[in-house]
Amino acid sequence: MPVAPTHRRNTPTADPALEGLNAYVVGGAVRDDLLNLPCGDRDWVVVGATPEDMAARGFIPVGGDFPVFLHPRTKEEFALARTERKSGRGYKGFTFYTGTDVTLEDDLRRRDLTINAIARHADGTLVDPCGGVADLEARVLRHVGEAFSEDPVRLLRLARFAARFPDFSIAPETLALARQLVESGEVDALVAERVWQETAKGLMTERPGRMFEVLQHTGALSRVMPQLVFTPQVGEALRRAHEHGLPLASRYAILCHRSTDVVGLGATLRAPGECTAYAQLLREMLPQLDTDDPETALALIERCDVLRKPERFQDLLQACSCVRPFDAAAWRRRADAVRSVDAGAIARGCADRSRIPQAVRAARLLALQRAWRV
Repeated sequence: MPVAPTHRRNTPTADPALEGLNAYVVGGAVRDDLLNLPCGDRDWVVVGATPEDMAARGFIPVGGDFPVFLHPRTKEEFALARTERKSGRGYKGFTFYTGTDVTLEDDLRRRDLTINAIARHADGTLVDPCGGVADLEARVLRHVGEAFSEDPVRLLRLARFAARFPDFSIAPETLALARQLVESGEVDALVAERVWQETAKGLMTERPGRMFEVLQHTGALSRVMPQLVFTPQVGEALRRAHEHGLPLASRYAILCHRSTDVVGLGATLRAPGECTAYAQLLREMLPQLDTDDPETALALIERCDVLRKPERFQDLLQACSCVRPFDAAAWRRRADAVRSVDAGAIARGCADRSRIPQAVRAARLLALQRAWRV
């Protein structure tokens, strides 16, 4: 994954909103472009401007803690260059300054990792005061400054980037600062919503397990996800989940499959209900995959609500196959057999309506028994 040439254009030459504005693309878009990776949304930093200047150009203010604006046409985010000073606990415990005297280099030096502290001007010129290009070439995740140990979100981001770029090492001094975040108690100030946001992104990376390895290695995992049981085997199952292109809910279920309190973990992380439901069902399915009892299989199929949510059952079978070997094709046949029963026809032919549920279930069990012999 070579680093690309350092001069590329990134905006149309004629944009009235940008004309005369000292604006730079920063962060992930520059990093990924240099790595020849697909770039997502671009973030911009504007130097030497005031909120009034931005409004006069038609930019739409959307920032809460500091001035951020949406481009009037592209809706890309433009933030005024800023510095920050620690003023309290957690990632919100910062005071920001966005005066016109803040330089681009000042703004870049407040960022988390050197590879995220590279800017590119509209003419393609790179600004790299922290050595990010060299670290891209060396495949190293390195903190920008000692302030890394003041913001616990940076530990989560370090772990996520380690998962996204599995061939990158982590600088020893950066790991030391990450441990300091844990030992100082800063990591305890993380809010659940931000932990989930980073966890969800990490689960969708190339090697999701590495995120949790880093959190475990720094001592943070037991603090931010106390109910999670993470092992190397879980990491391997997550790697297979990525290879098979599984969705987020399936990957989360695999992450949790050795944890007994998946409901408590979901509450701690504020995970979406779908993710917690997948996690609960996967734990129920795994020990029953080798059953030779049609009645047990039918109860599991009913518990998974296959009739109303057949796609979810298919997702869960794929997730199970990432954890352990079993006959997935047989379970698909069994689910299809149960779904093939015409409950309406059985109901119409049942004189005693109170017996309809029993008759329908008996028909499904019979269909399942026939499929068992295939």
